Amino acid sequence: MALNKTSIDWPGLTHTWNPGYGCLRNCTKETRGFDCYAKALHNMRMDAKKRGARLPAIYDKPFNMMQFFPNRLKIVKKSRVVKKVFVGSMTDICYWKREWTEKVLGVCKDRPEITFMFLTKNPLLYQAYKWPENCQLGVTITGNETIRAQWDSLAMIEALPYYTFISFEPLIGEIIYNPHETVNLVIVGADSTKGAKPPKKEWIKSIDHPNIHWKANIKKYKQG
Repeated sequence: MALNKTSIDWPGLTHTWNPGYGCLRNCTKETRGFDCYAKALHNMRMDAKKRGARLPAIYDKPFNMMQFFPNRLKIVKKSRVVKKVFVGSMTDICYWKREWTEKVLGVCKDRPEITFMFLTKNPLLYQAYKWPENCQLGVTITGNETIRAQWDSLAMIEALPYYTFISFEPLIGEIIYNPHETVNLVIVGADSTKGAKPPKKEWIKSIDHPNIHWKANIKKYKQG
């Protein structure tokens, strides 16, 4: 869980890194139109540990209890195999304490040869820090937000003077406002959690950008 090779379908991504862990947003089909894959994975492992499975102490606590692991900073400092890493696949960095983020950014600055991808549903946090040039800053938009919230998130990410990307994942609605070309990358993926409904073609067609990475789990819905 600290630094893992990953099969997450993002361009060039090789690893995930979770020095911070957990989320307070509580995304479910009832609250936001989709179930959080990270919370589902955590709960599955927490239940397995309660039944006697030998799993780390991280699963003794619920997913909505934020945790930070300073020992995981050293792993990236010493690694020679990481090329591009997603920071926080099991969290939303907007809930991190400032000191956590600053320690992580210190590691990023010390490893300029590695690309670090960050992702949040609240891009306001990006304005609070000076980000090293090897950091890529992303915002998640699913299509389920109000038009106003969608506009605000896109406008904010477009205005950042860094490499930025938008993750339309899981895509669960039409994208009313498309990103400007000042956003470097758009990633689009389907909801792959249990019982999820497939994306509609009109949702997919509503996205327009010169650099779109269509994840494998949505390509089959693009046909025709």
